[in-house]
Amino acid sequence: MRGPATARPLRIVRLANFVTPTSGGLRTALEQLGRGYLAAGHEPVLIVPGDEESDRITDQGRVITLPGPVLPGTGGYRVLADRRRVRRILERLAPDRIEVSDRTTLRWTGEWARRARVPSVMVSHETTDGVLRTWGVPTAAASRAADRLNRRTAWAYARIVCTTEWAEREFVRIGASNVLRAPLGVDLARCRPGRHSADLRDRHAAGEGVLLLMCSRLSVEKRPGTALDALAHLRGLGIRATLAVAGEGPLRGALERRAREERLPVRFLGHVADREALADLQASADLCLAPGPAETFGLSALEALACGTPVVVSASSALPEVIGDAGASAADDGADFAAAVRALLDRPEPLRREAARARAELFGWDRSIAAFLHAHDAVPAPVLVPPQEVRT
Repeated sequence: MRGPATARPLRIVRLANFVTPTSGGLRTALEQLGRGYLAAGHEPVLIVPGDEESDRITDQGRVITLPGPVLPGTGGYRVLADRRRVRRILERLAPDRIEVSDRTTLRWTGEWARRARVPSVMVSHETTDGVLRTWGVPTAAASRAADRLNRRTAWAYARIVCTTEWAEREFVRIGASNVLRAPLGVDLARCRPGRHSADLRDRHAAGEGVLLLMCSRLSVEKRPGTALDALAHLRGLGIRATLAVAGEGPLRGALERRAREERLPVRFLGHVADREALADLQASADLCLAPGPAETFGLSALEALACGTPVVVSASSALPEVIGDAGASAADDGADFAAAVRALLDRPEPLRREAARARAELFGWDRSIAAFLHAHDAVPAPVLVPPQEVRT
C-alpha cells in the first residue's frame, strides 16, 4: 500500500460496529464516505451488525447487515461477533481494500487482511486512552493500556487514518510510521445559517432568554451531565437559560430524573431522525454544547458551526482543533462550561454566527473523501464495477 495510486475501480469493503439507526457521527461519516467512493467510481461495500440479516443496494453502495448481539449497558449498540461468518463473507467478496471503523472487537480483520494480502485501513474514530479515562481508568494506566493496544493496531493494518492531529498523537507517541491524517466533513448545503427560525427557537426556549442545545448520545463517554451542570451554574448566576437535548442513550433516565429533581428547564427530544429538522434546531439555538472529552472530531459540533451556531467544547477533546476561534473550549466541569457560554454570549450575535459558518466552510466532504481515497491509494475511476451477489 505504499505504491502509486491506482485509477482502476476498487472494491472497498468497510466494516463497522457500534452503528445503530439512532447513531450520530459515525453513521453519518460512513454514509458520506460511501457516497463519495461510489461517485469516484469505486465499489463500496459496508458490513455492519443489526437485529436481522439484510443485503441492500443503497445510495452509499452495498450494505450487508448481519445479526449481532447487543452489548449490555450501551443503549442498543451491536457488534459483529461471528468472526467465522464475517471472514467467510470477506473471502467471498474478495476486496481490493478493507476499511475498519472499530479498533477493539474488529482488530482481528487487520491480521486477516495481512494474510490475504489485502491493503487495509483502520480509521481511528476515538482515542483508546481517552475512552478508558472516561470509564474511570487512571490516566497513567490508560496511557499504558492504549500504547499496548495501539502497537498491535499499527502492526496489523497497512495504514491508520486519524481525523485530527489530536487523535494522531497517541500513535505518534508509540512511534507508528503508518499514520495518515484525513479530516471528516460537513454537509454545507443542508447545514446552513438560513435555517434559523425565531419561532422554533422561542418554542424550545419556552420563555427563557438563552437556548442551549446538546446533540449527543447519552452515554458515559459523552459526559452529557456536564451540560446539565453548566445549565445549573448559569441559572445560579441569574442567566435565564434552557437546554434542549437531541439524542438517546443509557443515561437518559438518570438525566431526566436529575432535571426534575433540580427543576432544571431541560427538554429531552430523543433521537431526531429527520436530519432537516435537526439542522433547523441547530441553526435556531443560541449556542451548542459538546462536552464529550474523548471526541476525536465531533461531527455534530461541526454541523452546528455550519448552521451558524457557535459551540462550547471539552478542552480535553480534539474539538478545540476543529472549531478554532469559532467557539470556546472549557475544562470538563459545569462552572467552566458556564463561563465559556457567557464569554460567547458576550460576542455580538452576527459576528459569532459569521465566524461559525466561516470555520465550517473549511470542512467540506469533498476534501474528506479525497483524503480517504488517498489513504487507499485510490483515485477517481472511470466506471463503477457492478456489485456481485454474495451468499451470506
